[in-house]
Amino acid sequence: MRLIIFVFSFIIISSKSAFAETIQIDFTADDSYSIEVAKIDVGDTIEWLPKNEGHNVEFLGGPDFNSLPEKSDLNAFYSVTFNFPRVYLYHCTPHGNMGMLGLVIVGNDFHNLKDIEGIELSRVAKSVLQRLIRIAQSNS
Repeated sequence: MRLIIFVFSFIIISSKSAFAETIQIDFTADDSYSIEVAKIDVGDTIEWLPKNEGHNVEFLGGPDFNSLPEKSDLNAFYSVTFNFPRVYLYHCTPHGNMGMLGLVIVGNDFHNLKDIEGIELSRVAKSVLQRLIRIAQSNS
């Protein structure tokens, strides 16, 4: 019986990882991300591609501030696998105040949205965040 449970568990875990997707987001020439709102499933990966120089990825909020991914280097490939549902907010460190923001919605879970909305941002970035939230909610 234990063998059957082990095999069944292994098949479920393996099949979930086999269906995980990878989304690629470019740093664009006009100081934005090519996908500003990424809706993904738990276990999916996002890769940020340095197609233009002077950009990076720095997470400002997510389900647990203490476990957010590290800030990426400028002009570097960056990859994160999202294992926890909720909303994640990130920006480009040099251009975040000008509105270079992105949202990742994992598992279509908006439970921490009020926390994300409460993050201190410049007026321009706050306006961009509100636009991204409207986009995210309209596609849910």
